Amino acid sequence: MLSLVDLFSGAGGFAEGFRRAGFRVLLGVDNDPAAIRSYKANFPEAIALAMDIKEVTGALIERLVGRPDVVIGSPPCEPYTGANPRRMKNPIDRLYQDPAGQLVLHFARIVGELKPKVFVMENVPGILDVKGELRRIFAEAGYPEVYFNILAAEDYGTPSHRLRVFISNIRIKPRKHPRRITVEEALRGLPEPGSSDVLNHELPPLSPRKARRIARLRWGQALIYYEGAEGRRYPNLIRLDPRRHAPTVLGSSRFIHPYEDRFLTVREQARLMGFPDNHVFLGGKDEQYNQVGEAVPVPLAEAIAWEVRRFLEKES
Repeated sequence: MLSLVDLFSGAGGFAEGFRRAGFRVLLGVDNDPAAIRSYKANFPEAIALAMDIKEVTGALIERLVGRPDVVIGSPPCEPYTGANPRRMKNPIDRLYQDPAGQLVLHFARIVGELKPKVFVMENVPGILDVKGELRRIFAEAGYPEVYFNILAAEDYGTPSHRLRVFISNIRIKPRKHPRRITVEEALRGLPEPGSSDVLNHELPPLSPRKARRIARLRWGQALIYYEGAEGRRYPNLIRLDPRRHAPTVLGSSRFIHPYEDRFLTVREQARLMGFPDNHVFLGGKDEQYNQVGEAVPVPLAEAIAWEVRRFLEKES
């Protein structure tokens, strides 16, 4: 069975897609205590390392699980995204000076040490500002051919928008889903919030004042806006349009139910990212929302995984 190591694993959305495509998940690494607890709960067969990636080496991973066929990972996107008002002006500084931005270098370092047949690194399209440097870094790691695969999650069966770049040593161009999945379809069949039949499905608190403001929102309207890099404004607390796919799910985002005057539960937001209902999120409520919003959507991850699997089977 094809094997996988997952760096910056979060709660395991990326790995879940690969597991669905028949990969054996050997190991996940994350320095977030709640996220790595969630990872272990969802992938009991894998080793879950609660470690800073800077302290992880290819030799350590090889000693624990051997050399994997594939390495995947999602280094933090905050240094590169335009939604971050504190993003450094110089793109090169984002990669080499920002401590979070430097984590991309550690992904490349571990890939160079493990020499997997395929690597796939996910990030925001803003990282393409340092495309030339990334080519050089991965070439030094032993991968002279690098592809920047830009994919929209809604094209692959995810009920929410998400445009991301998947940097890999192979071309990744999955077959698109025949149609877009709507919010109404994604939320269908869930019991009332608070039901013990579904995990992570408790109502988040809502003040009477905010409830009154929410009641006035129409589909697609936002309760608040915040400022990102270069003065650009971004909406949050959006009432979802049931007839469309949802906007991008972020760790900081909270959505308003299309028909009820309340926020979505963690489970409902997880549905918008294509997570199965048995995928558990541990930790405090904000940590759970963050784990959902920072994941690679499961249907997109699975579409990528099948492309990787087809490549590896053709090569063998």
